[in-house]
Amino acid sequence: MSMDDLTASKGFHPAPDGKRLRIHGSVARDLGIAIVSGRYSPGELLLGEIEASERLKISRTAYREALRILSAKGLVESRPKTGTKVSARFKWHMLDPDVLQWIFELEPSDSLLESLFELRRVVEPEAAALAAKRRADDHVARMDKALEAMKEHTLATEAGRQADQDFHAALLEASGNPFLITLTSGVGAAVAWTTVFKQRHAPLRRDPIPDHRRVFDAVAAGDSEASRAAMTDLVNMAFHDTRGALMAASAP
Repeated sequence: MSMDDLTASKGFHPAPDGKRLRIHGSVARDLGIAIVSGRYSPGELLLGEIEASERLKISRTAYREALRILSAKGLVESRPKTGTKVSARFKWHMLDPDVLQWIFELEPSDSLLESLFELRRVVEPEAAALAAKRRADDHVARMDKALEAMKEHTLATEAGRQADQDFHAALLEASGNPFLITLTSGVGAAVAWTTVFKQRHAPLRRDPIPDHRRVFDAVAAGDSEASRAAMTDLVNMAFHDTRGALMAASAP
């Protein structure tokens, strides 16, 4: 994506969920997608604000604000006299909800997808085991309510996907571990955007709600081992489904 490509982003740009972005948010989104997709490489210099604002026909302030958004997410770094360049990948805030959204705007690589689910396998099964021991009645009630909403609305709708995020958020909170709880927005974004991705070209091939029900039953019963096993199965099946969608999207 060149600066000429970004010129089409002048003004308001529709986001995937139907919301409209302000000018600087639209430019940040388009630049972010270009960076995470590899169109801009780490170390590559971006245009200065004067040249970029002229090409994009936006104010220098709007472009500057777009770069600040990207800098806050670790995607770019600015230094006096050298300008703004794309940061090394290890500096990117990969679990930032916007960064995850930008990754799934296109087709993520198989290795990146595997890494994302590898993280979920590390975090979520143990969080489920802890939740089984530490959950309060309120956590159980919230997970149950989320399951009912998922069933009612289905994961093909925004309401159903929000309920899915609510389920995982309640489980992480029930773990009682403040460090795990800080991963809520990242895990929620991973759940949401992989679910959207799986349905980009075709409806869901498999209903994942029964997987969530098994996790819920084990947590509600206070069974740590069963909770860990059920969540491991849920994440593994989600990876299988998402990878299948990626392979289908990549097929000629």
